[in-house]
Parts: sequence; structure tokens; C-alpha cells
Amino acid sequence: MDLAYIPSPSTGVIHLGPIPLRGYAFCIILGVFVAVWLGNKRWVARGGTAGTVADIAVWAVPFGLVGGRLYHVITDYQLYFSEGKNWVDAFKIWEGGLGIWGAIALGAVGAWIGCRRRGIPLPAYADAIAPGIALAQGIGRWGNWFNQELYGKPTDLPWALKISAGPNRDAGLYHPTFLYEFLWDIAVAFFVIWAGRRFKMGHGRTFALYVAAYCAGRTWTEYLRIDEAHHIFGVRLNVWTAIIVGLLAIVYIVISAKVRPGQEEVVEPRKAAEATAAGAAKDDAEGADAEPKDADPKDGKKPTGKPTGEDSADPLSKDAKPEDAKPEDTKPEDAKAKDAKAETKAEPKDEVGDKAEDAAKAEDGTEDKAEDEDEVKDGAGKR
Repeated sequence: MDLAYIPSPSTGVIHLGPIPLRGYAFCIILGVFVAVWLGNKRWVARGGTAGTVADIAVWAVPFGLVGGRLYHVITDYQLYFSEGKNWVDAFKIWEGGLGIWGAIALGAVGAWIGCRRRGIPLPAYADAIAPGIALAQGIGRWGNWFNQELYGKPTDLPWALKISAGPNRDAGLYHPTFLYEFLWDIAVAFFVIWAGRRFKMGHGRTFALYVAAYCAGRTWTEYLRIDEAHHIFGVRLNVWTAIIVGLLAIVYIVISAKVRPGQEEVVEPRKAAEATAAGAAKDDAEGADAEPKDADPKDGKKPTGKPTGEDSADPLSKDAKPEDAKPEDTKPEDAKAKDAKAETKAEPKDEVGDKAEDAAKAEDGTEDKAEDEDEVKDGAGKR
């Protein structure tokens, strides 16, 4: 009698009226939402724009689903194209069967397209979403539990998974490889977050670390699985894939750290360029507003066009001394013009006065001469 085990659901589908809600599809969708949510938080923390991760995910997720399904169908083609099989089943993605290797490869192509459209470097985006992808993988593994698939070897451990009899499977207790990988993926997500912050990993190295760490765990869980698979030299194909991909990720980390150490200073160059241009335009506008104006509407003075300040030579400035300004110099231009006209008009009057005075003197002289002549005549008569 089995004292302890993990039960499996009796069915992987819940019908909401005519709409079937499949547990496998639900886990995939939930994983995508978690990956986008965490990726967005990390992207904003790096200085990116909120919503950018979701916009690029619109490209990456469909490509990833297609890539994952293609990898599964190609590596397990006998399940769909051998004698007695229906090739149409290859399109029934809701029944399970996604290869993470194909999902990452083709999903990266979709992410590259989305990043290119927004002018974002793909490595920076990959670093931001790496822990979220690990969480999404872990959540997606619960879909295997709903479908009672991809379990491990028989075991009598207290956490064994109970599998019921069904097509191509025998009832019994098996290693819950879905649970092992779920726990491993959660650990990978936290490890990647910690390492990225601790060592300032950038330029795609955080994503490469996630790949290397995942491959290490996948090598172990793949070894435990007993589902049908291709073997190369007696080793399952996915084990070889995990080893090769994991080694390539480590090589990338080492080389990238030497060539491009540290993190990217700017994760959205286009956004940074727009912000710089906007700041320059704002500075220009503020500089134009700060320029001295010729007239202040409050004091009602007319524009003078003269400089102001301590270096000003204006005799009316606040620093000018009283003796520096003569009364004539302080007169307005209009007043000076009037004085000049008055002087011009006054000159003819003075000339007329002088002529009249000379005429009067001449008359006085004539009278004196006439008096002298009369006196001479009188003297002659007396004689």
C-alpha cells in the first residue's frame, strides 16, 4: 500500500459550457504573463520604458510557440508521421509537446524583430526577460502534470507521482520530473537575478547564465525521464542538446565579459536621443526667455538700446555722480533743438537793434552840428 504520493488530476480539461479550458494551455498562458510582468519591472529598473517588454513579446511569444512545436514534432516525428498515426495531431499544441530549445531559438528571432522595430539592442532585452522565462518554464511544467506526461522512472519515494492507466502509459508511481524542473526553474530565476545584480552582468550575459543554469538542471531531469525519445550513443537527444547549449552559453559569458565588461549604459538609445533633443530644445527656449529686453512694460520707458550695468557709460545710470552730468547734457534732445532755434531767431533782432542805435547816434550828431552853425551865425551878427 502506498502511504504517500502526489496525485494526478483525473482530467486535463475543464469544460465551461461549450468552451474547454485545458490545463496545459492555461499554464502556458500564465507563464507568459508572469514572464512579461517580471521582464517589464526589470526593464523599467534599467531605464527602459514601461510596456516595451509587452510590445516586443507580441512578436516573441508567437514565434516561440511555433518554434517549440516545430522542435517537438521534428525530434519526435514518429509520434505523428509513422504508420497508424495521424499527421494532423502535429497541430494540436494544446495536447502538449513543446520543445524549449526550439521555443528559445525561434522566440529570439521574434524578439529580434520587435527590438529592431523599436531601436533596442537585443542583448539588453534578453537580460531583462531571462528570469521571467525561467519562471514561465517552471509554471508551464505544471501543464505536464495536467496531461500526465513526461514523468520519470518508477520510484517509491514519498513524493512519487501517481499516474493512472491510459494510452501509451502504465499506472504506477514515478519520479515527478515536472516538479523537479519547476523547483529548479524557480531557483534559476532567483540565482540569475542575484548574479546579474552582484556582478553587473550585461550585454546578454545574464540571459546566457540563465541558459547555462537551466541546461545543467535539464541534463539531470532528462536523464530520469522514460518517455520515448531519440538516442545518440545511448544518450537521449535532449541530454546532448542541453550539454552543447550549456557549454556554448558559458563560452559566451567568458568572451563577452572580456570584450564588453559591465552593463549597457542606455537600454533604449532611441528614447535617450529623443530625451536629449527635447532637453536641448527646452534649454534653448529658456535661454531665449532669459535674454535682456529693451523695454520693461512696467516702468513705461522707451527702448534705449544702451547697455546696463556697472560697465555702462550712461551718465544717468545709478552709479553716475551728480558732477559728471552737466545741465546742458541732461536736457532732452527735443529741448536742445528748441534752444538752438531760439538762438537762431534771436540773432536778427540784435542786428536790427544795433542799426537803430547807430541811426539815433547819427541824428544826434547832425543836431549838434546844426546848433554849432547857429551859434556861429549869432556871433557874426553881434559883431
